[in-house]
Amino acid sequence: MSCQTSGFKTDHLGEYIVKDPDAYLDYSVEWNDWLVGADTISTSAWTIETIVDDAAPITTDQDTNGSTKATIWLSGGTVNNHYTITNTITTTGGLTDERSFRIIVREK
Repeated sequence: MSCQTSGFKTDHLGEYIVKDPDAYLDYSVEWNDWLVGADTISTSAWTIETIVDDAAPITTDQDTNGSTKATIWLSGGTVNNHYTITNTITTTGGLTDERSFRIIVREK
């Protein structure tokens, strides 16, 4: 089973999306295809890769989760840096899994 992301591209390293450093946008992982039966998201946690000596790292000030979708709002980022964003969920049925995607920061 898999999960879905919207608006992302895929390359040999996985899913990514290009973000402008001035953009403040939400990014979601839809877990519906991975969840079995009536199982839903109980908890969702996000991690943002730390890049040493990053002048303007990507930051977040909020995240939410519904029964099948987890969302994070991101801002900032240093042009030409690639950040890995990871969503880890635990379901009401006790299953735990994670999905990652990359943010590539470029001026748009």
